[in-house]
Amino acid sequence: MKSLSHYPKEIKVFLIASLINAIGSALMWPLVTMFVFDQLGRTMSDAGLVILVQSIGGIAGQLLGGALYHRVGVKKLIIGALALNAAGLLLLPVLSHAWTVFIVMMGLIGLFNALSMPAIQAFIGFRFAKQRGELFNIVYIANNIGVAVGTALSGFLADVSYSLSFVLNGVTSGVFALFFLFYLQRVGTGSGDHAAELIRKKRAASGAGLWQLLTDIRLYLFMALGGMLINLGNSIWNTGVSPFIIEQGMSKQMFGYLWTLNGILIFVAQPVTNLIKRLAASSIKAQLTASAVLYLSGYAVILLMHSFPGMVIGMILTTLGEMLIAPAIPAFLSENSGKNAPFYLGLTGGIGSAGRVIGPYMMGGLYDGGGLTPVAWLAVITAALSAGSFLIHSLVNKKNQGPAKRLQSGSVGAS
Repeated sequence: MKSLSHYPKEIKVFLIASLINAIGSALMWPLVTMFVFDQLGRTMSDAGLVILVQSIGGIAGQLLGGALYHRVGVKKLIIGALALNAAGLLLLPVLSHAWTVFIVMMGLIGLFNALSMPAIQAFIGFRFAKQRGELFNIVYIANNIGVAVGTALSGFLADVSYSLSFVLNGVTSGVFALFFLFYLQRVGTGSGDHAAELIRKKRAASGAGLWQLLTDIRLYLFMALGGMLINLGNSIWNTGVSPFIIEQGMSKQMFGYLWTLNGILIFVAQPVTNLIKRLAASSIKAQLTASAVLYLSGYAVILLMHSFPGMVIGMILTTLGEMLIAPAIPAFLSENSGKNAPFYLGLTGGIGSAGRVIGPYMMGGLYDGGGLTPVAWLAVITAALSAGSFLIHSLVNKKNQGPAKRLQSGSVGAS
């Protein structure tokens, strides 16, 4: 994008590394279910158990990553987590033949992969404070481009070898760790390791700890609950739309087309979300509520139109909602929680991820009992509740304005 030309070289290098890592990560996640069912000869229930264990590991990783940021320092946390993730992925093909060991390894991979997430988000917020909103948005776009490319490549790699996908994912994670090793040595950790030592001393002197941070529910709780409800409702795609397409005799490729549309929109629809921000969501908090309203509208269309065109419209609306909420949450926390941002980023991410664990089981039971209609109703209700939760978040954070101009992509969306 031409609009990236005005950014420093270090930001461009960081974005390229993030893109490569996202491609590597996307090589694996679509294939886990197929690997368990096809390669290991286990049942779909066993595959679901693996996904559950990996998701729980991811939640634990986000919570732990945020709590450890100022205790071990940004450099050790990011590089250590990525290196451990790479080691786990490289060992996975060798250890996958022992079922119990495989499940444990998938849990650890989920843990190590998520461990670095709040640290990287906090690093962006600290290092590039004046451009953090724009960068959260650009990194989000770059990661989704990587996911689209990696997902497309994963099918071809699976025909060659499932193990090759795991190994390449491990290699990209290892390369990302090496990138951060040299990158942080060159540019420093911004408000990272030195600030971590100061905060450790300050907390020791004042007696402040994690409990004191947890009690500030105004800052994070209602936003985190809103994110959790959004993630729960978004399970409709895999646990409602996907089986509906199969039952209606549509081509399985139709489901893939929906996610292709999602990836394209995230890249080309930036001017649309920028327009929404200017006209109807002038603050970060308003963007959260607008996101929930768009999700609600998308699910309502699916509820009313049991057809592929309805699903296309639903995907367009929910993708616009995703584009608003994804950069808004880390930007708000970076803007308003100061040096405690890593903890709150991890905590909010962990609570939000719980929706991805709960959603498939709730919607799976509803679909088995009544098809797409009750699933869509649940999605609509969760989106409405999330809008309410974001409104409460906005009301209790009136003093935290969080300038929306830092979230707007500026010329990014026009390129």
